Amino acid sequence: MKGKQVIASIAGMMLAVVLAVTPASAEVKRGDYFITVLTGPSSGIYFPIGGAFSTFIGSLGYKTSATATGATVENINALLTGQGELAIAMADSVIQAVEAFGAYEGKKPAKNLRAMMGLWPNYCQIVTTADSGIKSFADLKGKRVGVGAPNSGVELNARMMFEAHGMSYKDAKIDYLNYGEAIDQMKNGLCDAAFVTSGLGNATIRELGITKKIAFVPVEGEALKNLIKKYPFYIEAKIPKEVYDTDEDTTTAAVMNIMLVDIKLPDDVVYDLLTNIYSEKGLQAIHASHGTAKANITPETALRGIVGTSVPLHNGAIKYYKEKGVLE
Repeated sequence: MKGKQVIASIAGMMLAVVLAVTPASAEVKRGDYFITVLTGPSSGIYFPIGGAFSTFIGSLGYKTSATATGATVENINALLTGQGELAIAMADSVIQAVEAFGAYEGKKPAKNLRAMMGLWPNYCQIVTTADSGIKSFADLKGKRVGVGAPNSGVELNARMMFEAHGMSYKDAKIDYLNYGEAIDQMKNGLCDAAFVTSGLGNATIRELGITKKIAFVPVEGEALKNLIKKYPFYIEAKIPKEVYDTDEDTTTAAVMNIMLVDIKLPDDVVYDLLTNIYSEKGLQAIHASHGTAKANITPETALRGIVGTSVPLHNGAIKYYKEKGVLE
């Protein structure tokens, strides 16, 4: 089944999932398993949504915790070194790790990474203020720009954005600050723009809007085409003006977040987790954590960002999706 057909068929084939939390099968002794969910900084969207996953999994009888992290790259490394069982990560970084290119050039391919489910798109939000004079990406030349912590998912995106525009970090005054720190600097006039790769409605950006008029730097035209051509895990997206009360919609790029799972977690445990996450009660619990989760984490998005990529599904997830008729 082709990737597009798979995604299109999910709506019709997965909505028949069980509408209540199911009891553990005889093979799964939930209390025997500790499931750590690796999230992201407390200022971002990974943290509350990952926390909701942890809380719900705990309600099933598993031992669980949610850990604040530096997000994608740290989560990938932590999962590979046995420091967690579930981890939220951007699909682009996962693909780079699996194929050993980009930020993972020269490293061994991370063949033990496994996907469990698709989550929500991360929008590349290049934040500035209306009084900065920055209207286009080229206007970042000579400006103080926060690009994220070194080798973080945000910073990887920033690097690709500069490349797509025929620029490099040498063209700007680069600060390797996470976006929370960069936006704090913007409030004090010490930073001109910040890369925020996140779901829409980011709390840190909204907080900036309390004291400053927010504006976004677009990623559009030939630069966007160049980006998508070289890195096809990106898609064209828009930041609606209503989200942050900006003057207009902003064209940008987005990449899916996915939930990674420890390859060593037993198949029946992963199957049990998916069965309950996609139940009515499970989705209600996850959706309550953030509007982004409510809008995007659905049976229809279960394989988005995974199908057609080099990131393999966990065997327990394969069993689940095959039973639902999504995979052949």
